[in-house]
Amino acid sequence: MDVTTGNVTIKGTREGLLITLGGGEWEALLEELAERLERTATFFQGGWVTLQVGDLELPRERIQAIVELLAQHGIALESVFSTAAGTRQAAQALGFRTASKLRVDRPSRREPRVERESVGGLLVRRTLRSGQVIHHAGHVVVIGDVNPGAEVVAGDDVVVWGRLRGLVHAGAMGDDEALVCALSLAPTQLRIGNYIARPPDEEGWGNRPPEMARVQGGRIVVEPWR
Repeated sequence: MDVTTGNVTIKGTREGLLITLGGGEWEALLEELAERLERTATFFQGGWVTLQVGDLELPRERIQAIVELLAQHGIALESVFSTAAGTRQAAQALGFRTASKLRVDRPSRREPRVERESVGGLLVRRTLRSGQVIHHAGHVVVIGDVNPGAEVVAGDDVVVWGRLRGLVHAGAMGDDEALVCALSLAPTQLRIGNYIARPPDEEGWGNRPPEMARVQGGRIVVEPWR
């Protein structure tokens, strides 16, 4: 599950969260990271972070600024990967593990705090009424209706075995490949990853056979769910 926005990428791995900062002005990078964390803080709380910054030169005060920003959302920085010697030295001075290259198969010195596999799915066996909100980092399956005023926000796919008439956001961590499926698809607002759509004002909307929504060609499309 990846979250990519501009020069900031957040990815869930077996070891925790991997945050990659690209190039650009420092203030803009920090602001972009803060915005992304604010929007998806529910999914990241309690996580451990590996920071990958490439050849960015980050002095101690900038690394400390990232540490403080993460802490505001209940996230702890564990290690820093950078090809810039100065950045590694600054990170080491603050007590973080460092390396010049990220190895996917590197051993972890502690048990993973956030795992893609451990997120799993959430099964909700009831109708969600107005004002009720479901947030989950994995898949969400609702056996029942999602009424207007209710919300389902998932890091992965959303499946509603009933009528979907509330707000739904699949791929909320930026996964544009997530799906939304429902026996009756008529949401007040439909979001998948970084895309947003509203149902058309037309006769029979929501009275058609089961449908599936996904991102295709840069927009959300709805097709029969078979």
